Amino acid sequence: MRFLKKKKINYVDKSRNVINNDSKFAIVEGYKIARTNLVFSLSAADNNIAVVTSWSKGEGKSTATSNLAISFSKMGKKVLLIDCDLRRPNVHNLLKLDNSTGLAEVVGKFKSFDEAVHREVLPCLDVLTSGSIPPNPSELLASSSFDALIKSVRDEYEFIIIDSPPLGVVTDTLLLKDYIGGYVVVVREKVTTHGDIEKTIQSIKLADSKILGFLKVGCSVHEKKHYKGYYGYYKYY
Repeated sequence: MRFLKKKKINYVDKSRNVINNDSKFAIVEGYKIARTNLVFSLSAADNNIAVVTSWSKGEGKSTATSNLAISFSKMGKKVLLIDCDLRRPNVHNLLKLDNSTGLAEVVGKFKSFDEAVHREVLPCLDVLTSGSIPPNPSELLASSSFDALIKSVRDEYEFIIIDSPPLGVVTDTLLLKDYIGGYVVVVREKVTTHGDIEKTIQSIKLADSKILGFLKVGCSVHEKKHYKGYYGYYKYY
């Protein structure tokens, strides 16, 4: 297999395309398709938690995570979005939320979940931002306090969507494997390479976990004709 060379592309503005009432129909429908497939995948796994990751930073992972959570909330289901990317958080920026208190403070036992969570950011959607950037993010995610948090919220919410660090940057994401139904992997058109995808698959397999699907973002209007949607969700078997 010939691996594609990564192109240096300025995609910062595109990554902040959080869906709203003015979003393009194709984008909204793409996330609805992803949501439907993910609901079936989680049901098959008998689990209500999914982690969204990517291989590299800047591929639109946090935007995709936020949009999936928003799409889930539009079903009228009670949804919690957690930003577990404690090294490079972005969910609070995308959703314009205060990040002075969040996951780091809850796991560090400085604040309670009720004190830190943003309730009803949208109807049916609560958000726990990352909070302060800690010196020991891996230790926090592997702690008994984080374990207790996840166990306490998984019964309160119908779905929990987690934004996690890119797999190719740090291994924090794999610390979440025991809590979840599986991973959704974000890939960006003309940025993510075949090699990145293969390394992502191998990393998750070695961690004895599974990929629920791939969420492809960043297709142009011309490419949309070929990929049947601005955002495509591809089940991994």
